[in-house]
Amino acid sequence: MAGNSFGKIFKITTWGESHGKALGVIIDGCPPMLELKEEDMQIELDRRMPGNSEVTSPRKETDRVEILSGIFEGKTTGAPISLLIKNIDVDSSKYEKIKDIFRPGHADYTYFVKYGIRDHRGGGRSSGRETVGRVAAGAVAKKILKAKGINVTGYTKQIGDITASVIDFNEIEKNDVRCPDKNTAQKMIEKIKEVRKAGDSIGGIVEVIASGVPPGLGEPVFDKLSADIAKALMSIGAVKGVEIGAGFKSALLLGSQNNDEMYVKGEKVKFKTNNSGGILGGISNGDDIVVRIAVKPTASISKIQKSVDINNSEREIKVEGRHDPCICPRIVPVAEAMMAIVITDHLLRFIFPNHSPSSLQTL
Repeated sequence: MAGNSFGKIFKITTWGESHGKALGVIIDGCPPMLELKEEDMQIELDRRMPGNSEVTSPRKETDRVEILSGIFEGKTTGAPISLLIKNIDVDSSKYEKIKDIFRPGHADYTYFVKYGIRDHRGGGRSSGRETVGRVAAGAVAKKILKAKGINVTGYTKQIGDITASVIDFNEIEKNDVRCPDKNTAQKMIEKIKEVRKAGDSIGGIVEVIASGVPPGLGEPVFDKLSADIAKALMSIGAVKGVEIGAGFKSALLLGSQNNDEMYVKGEKVKFKTNNSGGILGGISNGDDIVVRIAVKPTASISKIQKSVDINNSEREIKVEGRHDPCICPRIVPVAEAMMAIVITDHLLRFIFPNHSPSSLQTL
């Protein structure tokens, strides 16, 4: 199975299945001399962890991370960093009765068609649990970026037709849906509970902002910063759309409205608006990088649905087990991680064009 790695210089490879013994990630290309401990990654993993609220999956995983390599005396050595997260609350029993039936909305059918075999226990490799490795790697990327004054922040902007009208970063981690609008957050929670009670699920929109990104990151023509960000976010299983800056709204604007007029302030080039989302020609312009992703409703629902089995016989299916009624709250740290990984990779490409990040001190 190919396609498990991402990045050019700062490269990650995730491994493991939803109901396997463990999952993890190997990070290659991290500069040496970065102070790194398990607690740095645990903070981010705790944000992604299931069972934290009544609007997430009740599966109880501690997601404790263990560093296996690449660290000596509390600092990175430049060698590959290997991280391990064990599965401790696995219950595959709910999947036995439907192991031969393809779950609508899942990758069951396509995996089976492609490989002739699939892990029916929670989706195996196609499960959202795979993202635990991404979040661990993203924590390392975030630490590299922080040293350069770059911050990545995500939040739930919309669930169903309920949209945040206030953006207050201080509110994001204070509510169960990671919404920056205190009043809207409660409405979102009530909506999710209503949908879950009906045996259904609901989607939404997550926004991610990277601030402090210097101009000049991105490689023309096919390795545009925007292209890599889109690929990174679209690689998250539940994401069905990506827009940067004004995004699809730009199709409704005139050029005079969409163009970000420029001016000089303190000998630095600035922009009056940010319809570009901080990227022009695939290269960062120094403004905030603003990206939104469309997150589909969770595919696993308890409503009876029509499907087919591995013998091409029509069947009915009801998916039981422990699932998120809305993926948005837990996808926020995943989206942040992927954004951080892309920016870190391009930052290293910009600073080390010969692809040899010799030392953190040269960043």
